[in-house]
Amino acid sequence: MIPRNKIDEIISASRIEEVVGEFVTLRKRGVNLIGLCPFHNERTPSFTVSSVKGIFKCFGCGKAGNSVNFVMEHLKLPYPDALKWLANKYNIEVEERELTIEEKEQFTERESMLIVMKYAQRYFEDLMHNSDEGKSIGLGYFKERGLREDIITKFGLGYHSLEKNSF
Repeated sequence: MIPRNKIDEIISASRIEEVVGEFVTLRKRGVNLIGLCPFHNERTPSFTVSSVKGIFKCFGCGKAGNSVNFVMEHLKLPYPDALKWLANKYNIEVEERELTIEEKEQFTERESMLIVMKYAQRYFEDLMHNSDEGKSIGLGYFKERGLREDIITKFGLGYHSLEKNSF
């Protein structure tokens, strides 16, 4: 595990324009830099890099984030490997340490809770989209509030009657 202070140091040292600039030809437009998006094919630049904010954003495909996110997405690396890649680029020494038993237990408990929450979210989402009551009450409520179907799907919204104890 990489200590939090090292992660912060790596992120602080990582200059988004340098990281992205290794893979994308960037040119200045106002305060930002633009280029062709490396994540999808395009003819006109929709990929913007903000040095001031330390982020990138493609207005074509929607991908966005900081230096770590870019390395993860572009090089198909998991988070720890992306951090190591950036640390190597900026000559930052990374000392990994083994997790303590308590940290492993916390991690396992957290992972278990995420699995349970994901199951519940899918259950409620399914109930809303595939039951008459869910469609009329739950989906009807969200649409009445002005939420579009794509937003409801994006945020995984669902429905469950408080009167039923079927979960």
